[in-house]
Amino acid sequence: MSLLRILILAPALLLAAPACGQNDTQQLAGSEAQKRAPQSVTEVKLSFAPVAKRVGPAVVNVNSTRVVNQRASMLDFFFGEGAQPRGRQRLAQSLGSGVIVQEDGVIVTNYHVVKGAQELTVSLPDRREFDAEVLLADERTDLAVLKIDTGEETLPKLDFSMSSNLEVGDLVMAVGNPFGVGQTVTQGIVSALARTDVGLTDYSFFIQTDAAINPGNSGGALVDLNGDLVGVNTAIFSRSGGSNGIGFAIPSELVQRVVESALEDGKIVRPWLGARLQTVTPDLAAALDLSRPQGVLVSEIYQGGPADEAGLEQGDVITSVDGSEVYDEQGVRFLLATRRIGEDAAFNVIRDGGSREIGFRAEAAPEKPAKDERVVESASPLQGLKVANLSPAYADELGLDPLDEGVIVIDVARGSAADYFGFRPGDRLISLGDTRVESTRNLDRMLQRLEGAKSWPITIERGDRQISRTFRL
Repeated sequence: MSLLRILILAPALLLAAPACGQNDTQQLAGSEAQKRAPQSVTEVKLSFAPVAKRVGPAVVNVNSTRVVNQRASMLDFFFGEGAQPRGRQRLAQSLGSGVIVQEDGVIVTNYHVVKGAQELTVSLPDRREFDAEVLLADERTDLAVLKIDTGEETLPKLDFSMSSNLEVGDLVMAVGNPFGVGQTVTQGIVSALARTDVGLTDYSFFIQTDAAINPGNSGGALVDLNGDLVGVNTAIFSRSGGSNGIGFAIPSELVQRVVESALEDGKIVRPWLGARLQTVTPDLAAALDLSRPQGVLVSEIYQGGPADEAGLEQGDVITSVDGSEVYDEQGVRFLLATRRIGEDAAFNVIRDGGSREIGFRAEAAPEKPAKDERVVESASPLQGLKVANLSPAYADELGLDPLDEGVIVIDVARGSAADYFGFRPGDRLISLGDTRVESTRNLDRMLQRLEGAKSWPITIERGDRQISRTFRL
């Protein structure tokens, strides 16, 4: 399970001032009157057991086995980090949880539970074990969909309940297999909704809960008091590795969309906005003459993209998508990711001081220009690079800004000139000399024209930095 270790400050104590007015005294008396001891044996016996009994049979253990290379310290000393000793491999096992979402054995869990697994086994609560097939594993959402074959037997399953119906303070239960001790049920409340600043996935919009979640709970169920699935437990903030009461679950809307994609297409086709967004800070809100920081600013529009076709304009401030408030790009991305291609959405925007609604249709990112993957073989500092053209679709696949254009490095041959000069996968080639690199074909022509040159001024983009160097052969 993914663990995020951070320093958590002790909360401040809230001290209530003594009531001193007549109205305050009456309110206090009223609140006291609402508190009472249980009035019957039935009330004393109220329990979450009925929910646990319904949910438990549909929550499974997911056991993954992978082969890992075991490093030897002497090899590390002589050959540096990354040296892999030959013939020294071991089997590593990890344990997570999963949720049956279809009676025929379709199970959803976390991507990090199944990542790199050579073998996957699902254990049902009745201790039967089945080999599992991976239908879809998506790192960007940290979700995976598995399938087990139990013959014609129908399995207990959980129904989806839209997490958008949740409110802060609602009671929820978490079910999983923490630390491998066996199926465990914990109860708490929804502590917060739409957490987008957690940094766990590309589509962060987490449910935060104080229901105890620990290693091994990954992929388990977060359910409401009807026993319906509102989220998949994914991560915790922890100083010790155990639960500190801050757990995060992927909302059911995205989980359901990933399951549908796995069963229908075997892959996820993500809608894209076709615009670059910027969080509205207090300074930006003042500059835009907004009463408070709210929404996200449309800072750039991709010509001919969905945002352009919908009528969004540069300078618009998107305040909500289908009634759900948004405060950053992550929120917009998540809400679009729950839509099928071709489905409509409604954006509320502020433009010229007024509010308006704009209809938006979810579209897939275009795959133009084509990737046109090429390996640079000519004598140059770029020799050994494998490069490709960026399109909105390919940029999105790589987790880059879909508005990025040009040529990106996707591999570097070991021992090549490019490896020697320090190029890395993910570098974007900006220019050779004074000429901008616009496409792989354009790059080939430039290399042919510069054949035999001894001095090579090259500019690349790495992360959020542009780096210019002159290489000499």
